[in-house]
Amino acid sequence: MGKNLTSGTPGLVILAFAIPLVIGNVFQQLYSMADAFVVSQEIGIAGLAAITSTGSLQFLVLGFLIGVTSGASIITAQRYGAADSEGVRRSFTASIIICAFIAVVLMIISISVLRPLLVLLNTPPEIFEGSYNYFVMLLWGMPTVLLFNLLSNVMRAVGDSKTPLYYLILACVINVALDYFFIGFLGMGVIGAGLATIIAQLVSGLLCIPSIYKNLPMLRITRADWKLPVSEYIEHLKIALPVGFQWSIIAIGAVAVTFSLNGLGYEAVAAFNIGQRIDQFAGMPLASYGQALTTFTAQNYGAKKYSRIRTGAAQGCLISSAFTVLMGVVFIISGDSISRIFLKDNAVAVALAHKYLIILGAFFVLLALLYTCRQVVQGIGNAIIPTISGIFELFMRGFAALVLTRYFGYTGLCFASPLAFAGALIPLSIGFFIVLKRIKLLELRSGKL
Repeated sequence: MGKNLTSGTPGLVILAFAIPLVIGNVFQQLYSMADAFVVSQEIGIAGLAAITSTGSLQFLVLGFLIGVTSGASIITAQRYGAADSEGVRRSFTASIIICAFIAVVLMIISISVLRPLLVLLNTPPEIFEGSYNYFVMLLWGMPTVLLFNLLSNVMRAVGDSKTPLYYLILACVINVALDYFFIGFLGMGVIGAGLATIIAQLVSGLLCIPSIYKNLPMLRITRADWKLPVSEYIEHLKIALPVGFQWSIIAIGAVAVTFSLNGLGYEAVAAFNIGQRIDQFAGMPLASYGQALTTFTAQNYGAKKYSRIRTGAAQGCLISSAFTVLMGVVFIISGDSISRIFLKDNAVAVALAHKYLIILGAFFVLLALLYTCRQVVQGIGNAIIPTISGIFELFMRGFAALVLTRYFGYTGLCFASPLAFAGALIPLSIGFFIVLKRIKLLELRSGKL
């Protein structure tokens, strides 16, 4: 059954909702971590560089699709908070149609231009074919990405954060087992790693369908729900597309990083990307808390419980900041030991990965502030301010990739994320306080002060 987030202590409600998201997102990260570990053990560092070198392109293409599903579900959460059952079903229907169309178009275009993009990104010759084979496999599996992310996001919008967790855990187990089977036993190389991920995502997505029908009756679409007015699509696209573009804008900065990184040699490629994967894995609890904060904000905004939004934002900021300070210390102290798990005895690569984690760890708390501001603003349905912040983030990340790397090499590139966090916070913090002021005015008008 769904869960209403419009009652109870805000901080505790958000935390309780976020815990399954934390566990689920950690297991989702295990997809990529499992690929990296098995490939490094079975193929070597060149194979590892091949599957990690396309990370920014994956973020650009798949991230846009995931962002669209996330943005569309904000409307669903607002209507659920307002107890509008028919509106919830119509929102779910609109999300299916919009996201399916975007996924098909995106898949066709991406596969068509993948080789030229890899050439443009200066992908090292030693890993070019491996990078292409791995990513093209993931692109063919884009419908599986859509299936699970669309269904899991709409379930979370109505307060069910546990069911997607169960299927993610199962999918992770399947993914690891298939990695060893396809790569270790069948010798399929990086193609096997991509195929394992696709099958695992497909299983998790298919399992969501009967769960929705059985446990979430408010999402049971009727024949009448498919007859939607154009205004319904426009309302969803106004949020879904900016959120998707926001992910892609961030990803363009990552592509600039990849371009500069590929010119530093394959050891630097492997080290930097492993550092990023460790960063992403450690940041999953923060991202999960941000997802919970978005759903919390959207439901309470729909229910017109404005004071809870302000309280939840304040408590959320404190919790996420404490977490990022702790993780920053871990990066600085233990980054070399963690990197060695994936890079084995390559001392050069381990040292480079640790340098990345030290620099990131010193500024990691900025990410907590960024998530708090962005998720609250998006939760009330404002996708423009986060998009503007994404442009600032793109500029700062590009500056580090194209300018600092030129003068300071790998060290300059390591400042890409900290500078991006700081740049994104400039418009986000301003927009955040404007939103809080607007919420307070709405609260005053509703007579709830």
